[in-house]
Amino acid sequence: MNTEQQTTRRSKLGRIFLSTSETRLRAGWRLLIQLILQIGLTVVAGLVMFIPYSLLTGTSGISGTPYLAISELIDIFTVTLSVYLARRFLDKRSFVSFGLAVNKQAILDILSGIGITFFMMGLIFFLEGLFGWISLKAFAWSIEPVQNVMAQVLLFFIVFIVVAWNEELLSRGYHLQTIASGINLLWGLIISSAIFGVLHLANPHATWISALGIFFAGLFLGFAYIRTRQLWLSIGLHIGWNFFEGVLFGFPVSGIDIYHLTRINVSGPELWTGGAFGPEAGLILLPAIALGSCLVYLYTRSYPVS
Repeated sequence: MNTEQQTTRRSKLGRIFLSTSETRLRAGWRLLIQLILQIGLTVVAGLVMFIPYSLLTGTSGISGTPYLAISELIDIFTVTLSVYLARRFLDKRSFVSFGLAVNKQAILDILSGIGITFFMMGLIFFLEGLFGWISLKAFAWSIEPVQNVMAQVLLFFIVFIVVAWNEELLSRGYHLQTIASGINLLWGLIISSAIFGVLHLANPHATWISALGIFFAGLFLGFAYIRTRQLWLSIGLHIGWNFFEGVLFGFPVSGIDIYHLTRINVSGPELWTGGAFGPEAGLILLPAIALGSCLVYLYTRSYPVS
């Protein structure tokens, strides 16, 4: 093989593995390596966390709140570290460039996102009550000690902060932005939201209909990122979505039955209410997303340009 043929072969291989505009791997390879890294870290962290817990407690399995707490600790370690390493060494970008500038605007974005989702979940609760699909059983403080209620609310608020960080850093951070760098922003939004929906198929009571609902939720959260080019508003929306949906208004959170301040029975048609999975699997989600999108637009209409 002569020198010209060798150069041609190398250039063909380069087009397969390397970006045409920058000296880094193509987007697909970067996504694959980040996934492999995250899986490897999860296996190691799982062994380190779960085995000592089982030995100390004398149990062969972990369930309930301890399992939830340990799982979230593992996730925040594996997601953050794998995404950081991929961003730094594969993307050749800073971690802050995801849209993680720490300033006063970040705090305002998080609080505004939480506030917006209060109205979204409140609309779902109002509509289901209006149609007679909800029956109120009790409030937590009427049947439990107030100290227990406060402790559970605080615990799940912290858990949902961790969940929002993990899922937004991965989905609206690494997935959306990496795919967008390889194709374009529109396809980045669509494909990352589809991945977001598929990942939730592992949740209890999940169906392809619920995955479609999570896909629309991903589009909504991605819209918040696109409007701000920061992740903080999406993180705030994610925190508030889970907290108000589950803790305050008493719905399942993506198939997971958590601690509820409002104890309700939902008896409406599953096509609308989402059944055991919760509102994300029902048509009731659509007006809430429409309201949330309008509120995000209004909030970001005069958003400071970075």
